[in-house]
Amino acid sequence: MKAFQSDISDFAKLDAQVLGVSAVTLQTHHEFAAELDLSFPLLADDGSISAQYGSGRVTYLIDRTSVIRMICQGMPDNANLAGEIEKL
Repeated sequence: MKAFQSDISDFAKLDAQVLGVSAVTLQTHHEFAAELDLSFPLLADDGSISAQYGSGRVTYLIDRTSVIRMICQGMPDNANLAGEIEKL
């Protein structure tokens, strides 16, 4: 999450929205976001998101029409991710 935060302005320049998703409570998300000084939204999954996308450390690049354009297991290299966003 820190890596996404450190490059958040680069993602904003690309008109990309970063979201974090986890099956923890909103309170836990608020504490986590404050601890890491995150400026992007964290979503509390009730199970419906993981049912559709799976769980674990996975990054999805989803375009404006809701088509998944890239899936990366673990943390992606942000420069490579930005390059993929530019292709959209």
